[in-house]
Amino acid sequence: MMNVRPLKSYLLVGAGLTSVGLLAYKPNRNKLLTLTKKIKNKMIPLKYRNTNLPLEKAGNPDPQDIEDNNMVSEGAMYSVKYYNKKMQ
Repeated sequence: MMNVRPLKSYLLVGAGLTSVGLLAYKPNRNKLLTLTKKIKNKMIPLKYRNTNLPLEKAGNPDPQDIEDNNMVSEGAMYSVKYYNKKMQ
């Protein structure tokens, strides 16, 4: 019966050397990186993907939106009050 253990180690060393040899060439590295990014994006569930950001109100506050303006003013006052407490 043939000893299988050295055969497996030779195969692993051969696969490792082949992969190092292939990845030493820059276009092959770029192909591998794009492939891994594609696979990674497909594996992330849809609920964790951040594609639909609510940007319709960003950077353009409406003066008639009272609730939004109150929220902004409360947030601004929180940091001012915190700073004043620290300084006194």
